[in-house]
Amino acid sequence: MRLATYRTGKIIILYDADSLCDADGAPQIGPQDFDPEHWRRAGRVRGEAPGRGASLFLDAGEDQWVLRPYRRGGLIARLSESRYLWTGLERSRPFRELRLTARLFDLGLPVPRPVAAAVFRHGPAYEAALITVRLPGARSLASRLQQGEVDDALLRRVGATIRRFHDAGLDHVDLNARNLLVDADEKVWLIDLDRCRLRSPGKWQEANLERLARSLVKFEAAPALAAIRQGYGTSHPVPGS
Repeated sequence: MRLATYRTGKIIILYDADSLCDADGAPQIGPQDFDPEHWRRAGRVRGEAPGRGASLFLDAGEDQWVLRPYRRGGLIARLSESRYLWTGLERSRPFRELRLTARLFDLGLPVPRPVAAAVFRHGPAYEAALITVRLPGARSLASRLQQGEVDDALLRRVGATIRRFHDAGLDHVDLNARNLLVDADEKVWLIDLDRCRLRSPGKWQEANLERLARSLVKFEAAPALAAIRQGYGTSHPVPGS
């Protein structure tokens, strides 16, 4: 995947140049594409995801996109729920997440195709948003658990998928049942790579699984971890990793 940067005023966009450049090489994306009201006025919002940040599902023509604004949680959100301290473009959260997602996508790992990330400068702070391609028919593992639509075979695939990411070195700092998706073909995907990074093997791998275990408890599905760990026990090396 070839990434390129587009600047206009105090707005900087990192985008997938392979799919978002016209014949002259100009980007087919701009600041308006990160504005939820732009899509609402055009009547092209197709749904909304639960959770902080209110991600929107957008009709983008051949694909549907997911527009996710970055939002703070916890006590710091009382000061500002959408602004972050500016420490440099490549250190900004959306640029780091999009570059990481693109790298994993190029490795053939099951992450949504990244589309673009935008940073909106406000003096010493910035706001941000990320766009990815929506996975048709995908539902979170949390939803499947709540509806009783899981079996050990699916849970083992969840474990095997997590192991593939760990073999590639991905430390997913918020591994939970909402960030694992299952599509219509029962394929497992991993989303929301904000603040995640690639690391050498270490204790973080077990910490990821323990975080997932706490998530399963919240959905009254603690026993599911046994089958997930069973699937995780099989290594799936990633080409090029």
